Amino acid sequence: MEAVAMEKSVSKSDATNNRMEFPMKSLGNFPNIPAGQNYFNFVAVDTLGRRWGFKVSTRKVGRHKKPWMSGQWRRYAQEKGLKKGDRVKLIMQVERNAVRSYRITAERNLTMRIWIPVEEFTI
Repeated sequence: MEAVAMEKSVSKSDATNNRMEFPMKSLGNFPNIPAGQNYFNFVAVDTLGRRWGFKVSTRKVGRHKKPWMSGQWRRYAQEKGLKKGDRVKLIMQVERNAVRSYRITAERNLTMRIWIPVEEFTI
């Protein structure tokens, strides 16, 4: 089964910082964070077949968990030339044995809701 685990319009700070905040509602699409921790690591493959190591974290205290993704996020954003308004998606594939794998895509709005992979733009 394949599903979009997270979709986000990139903010200016997402494009330039070491992390990307993402919607709380998306947190339920990821595995449960192990007891006693506030993070988990995973690998996502981009459209070119490159593997990226990411870390999803939440606040340790407070009413709102406010999740964010770090790890190789900044390097990914830089290499893809991400900028405000681009769209990032994490697509989750769940196998029969419950093993999850992830793909990551980054797209730019060409015009009138036509999104194309950022790799097709010359940086």
